[in-house]
Amino acid sequence: MAIRPAEQIIHKAAWLYYTHGLRQDEVAKHLNISRASVAMYLRKARETGIVTISTSSQLFTVDVLAREVEDALGLNAVWIVPEDRTALDPAAEMPTVAAAVFIEQVKKGDRIGVAWGRTVYHIADVMPYVDLQDVTVVQLCGNLGAPYNYRPDQCTTEIARRLNAEGINLYAPLVLSSEDLAAALMDEPVIREQLISISSCNLALYSVGGIEADSHLVKCGALTPAEMQALGKAGAAGVIAGRLIDADGQLMDCAYNRRCISADLASIRAIEKRMMVVEEAQKFEPLVAAIKGGLVSHLVVTTSMARRLLERWTKA
Repeated sequence: MAIRPAEQIIHKAAWLYYTHGLRQDEVAKHLNISRASVAMYLRKARETGIVTISTSSQLFTVDVLAREVEDALGLNAVWIVPEDRTALDPAAEMPTVAAAVFIEQVKKGDRIGVAWGRTVYHIADVMPYVDLQDVTVVQLCGNLGAPYNYRPDQCTTEIARRLNAEGINLYAPLVLSSEDLAAALMDEPVIREQLISISSCNLALYSVGGIEADSHLVKCGALTPAEMQALGKAGAAGVIAGRLIDADGQLMDCAYNRRCISADLASIRAIEKRMMVVEEAQKFEPLVAAIKGGLVSHLVVTTSMARRLLERWTKA
């Protein structure tokens, strides 16, 4: 099992101090904590054996990998979930860890942007109930038809319920039939204000979608398999909050995106903590695109995915 979210800051402080050779005041500045806290964390690291590499276990090995990925990719924080097939419920490992990490990131008065999809829905489903103060959860993109599972409004509402927070849904379709109609709807004061306010969020929770024939955008009817295939050939690499991005994590210049009601990528990049959770191996290239595009600051992935990322950036 990976290091608990509450203990990650101890590991990060030890990594910066002992591996990177930063002074305690430099570690404090990097982690935005006091120098006294750094001293306390370093003492705990020594007491618990975190800094004793010769006696470290698989736990330490996995979290050293997390620190290496942070360094190589320039991310603020990485959590790694080992693919432990001996777990009682391996399928629940990722959402359970991600839910714990997510809750630790939420602070009093935060405004949280939430996207959609199976990963986010499963995180919401295992999230414990907590009573946080003055927290608001907002929907990052328009909605889908009622028969589709893992809808944006479902994810937003459930996470708000688990946090005892105010939930704000975006009452507009994800994609419209024409560009003119989409432009007119986004110009409506209520919709425009909701989309503009997304940049004021402190935290975002989402995954990245693929562009396969069975991707969420195809399953929900936003695109046909043929349209998705054509967009892939034109350079589409992944999906962020319902919008298509290219291999560099930039917004695709295409008719679909112009018909889409969703947060623009600049608003998402303006969010301080952009937490992405990715488990499926086939999402590697979409994840690479999202990282390149500055759409990830905090990342939860499996061990194998972390190693692939480190290999990709090391070779670059």
